[in-house]
Amino acid sequence: MKKKCTVATMEHAAAKPSSFQNLLIRLLLTGVFVIAVRFAYVISIAGESCNVADFCFFSLPETISLAISGNEPLSDESSSGGANTSSPAVAFYSSVFRDLIGGGYLTTESKSLCVETVTGRDVFALREVGVKNAVGIARKSVKPLVKSGSGERIPFGDGEFDFVFSGEGSFRKSAKPAVFAAEIARTMKHGGFAVFHFTNRKDTYSFNSFLDLFHCFKVVKLHVLEGFDSSMPYIHETVLKNECVDYEKFDSDYYSSSNGNCYVPGYKKDLVRIAEPLIEKEPLKPWITLKRNLMNIKYLSSMVDISFKNRYLYVDVGARSYGSSIGSWFRKQYPKQNKTFHVYAIEADKHFHKEYGLKKGLTLVPYAAWVKNETLAFEIHRDPGEHVEVKGRGMGRIQPLRSIGKGFDGEVEKIKGFDFANWLKKTVSKNDFVVMKMDVEGTEFDLIPRLFKTGAICLIDEIFLECHYNRWQRCCPGQRSSKYEKTYDQCLELFNSLRQSGILVHQWF
Repeated sequence: MKKKCTVATMEHAAAKPSSFQNLLIRLLLTGVFVIAVRFAYVISIAGESCNVADFCFFSLPETISLAISGNEPLSDESSSGGANTSSPAVAFYSSVFRDLIGGGYLTTESKSLCVETVTGRDVFALREVGVKNAVGIARKSVKPLVKSGSGERIPFGDGEFDFVFSGEGSFRKSAKPAVFAAEIARTMKHGGFAVFHFTNRKDTYSFNSFLDLFHCFKVVKLHVLEGFDSSMPYIHETVLKNECVDYEKFDSDYYSSSNGNCYVPGYKKDLVRIAEPLIEKEPLKPWITLKRNLMNIKYLSSMVDISFKNRYLYVDVGARSYGSSIGSWFRKQYPKQNKTFHVYAIEADKHFHKEYGLKKGLTLVPYAAWVKNETLAFEIHRDPGEHVEVKGRGMGRIQPLRSIGKGFDGEVEKIKGFDFANWLKKTVSKNDFVVMKMDVEGTEFDLIPRLFKTGAICLIDEIFLECHYNRWQRCCPGQRSSKYEKTYDQCLELFNSLRQSGILVHQWF
């Protein structure tokens, strides 16, 4: 019995070193596996042997880089970084750049930048055609071709490049296209060329929105190319020349004349022509007509691409309660193309102000839109046919203090009015996408002419206008309210004048 125990003990003791050895072997194999995975990542994904993280497994001379396809070494003059040197994309870009050289937009001496190039294959193609001084930027560097940076933050000095290239629709993907454009303009030399590739055809509105971002650049070439794979069968190439003397001095009044007036370009007038027709005959029941008309409205954002705008704004003039039009209509029904709109609610009636304080993405302007800065009278009418209640508050209109009639028997409050046209010119720019709803109880006949006179009307892309006239009273068939002096024909004339001027306006009731 004692002998058996001794044998068992010896076997157990012999097993311990064996288990320990197995553990060491497993740890060693795990380490080798990690190193192999790391090596495979560096070579196949990053295209580098070093410089990917803060350490290397081995070091190669800086003049050597490995291409994804074939793993053949290349000299530093043609180093591909992570680019596939035999790919259709490289061949495509090489052909594009040769054509640009032939057209005089690019030379082998041009200091060149490729923006938002993930793989660096366009940079490699530039070097292949003889443009030695070429570099790219992307959020993740791919050495030696691509530095860390972005279109919104180009890590180079002012006026450094003769040629800038933005391929594969990278400009359209930017969340801040105005900043992207400004950075390209900042880093380009006067007389330099910027080339953009878009992977799908754009409408005229979006194309002009894109051009507006570059202000004093000039279009010198438009060309359609066959793409290099099925995801981009056609590529639209746009070549711009930098003719800016001082880019930073350009402002939103570039398209305004000396007297403040503005012109509406033809492509905006074309959109007006395809808008829904105006209602020529006065509706007997305007509120029912509004609901029907909403189904017929051709929203601007359903007809064009609005991607190349700087900001997206909704200005509700005469907003009243949040649920009147902002919450019930604009935020629920207006087609926004996944853009985030900031809302300006212009409402003088203090009874509605409290509810706006809790809303995100909204700025309350607690004054009355007017033609100048002055104190006004806010009238609340008690006409039984026109009295509309919203949370216990009737519809009101503003008047200059001197215009208050002696026989007026409703509520009158003093409020502050502000120059709406001047505010609009200071708040928004030509590169913003601006939708406006105006329901100002008759004051539209003062505000609209003021917008034209100052040129502020050209800052608005789309208007939803309620024109107030002496409507039929709800209470009393056959009788009209005396609250407004205008007729339906005068309102129709106002709408027609806006559309004839190229302003996309919709009837709102």
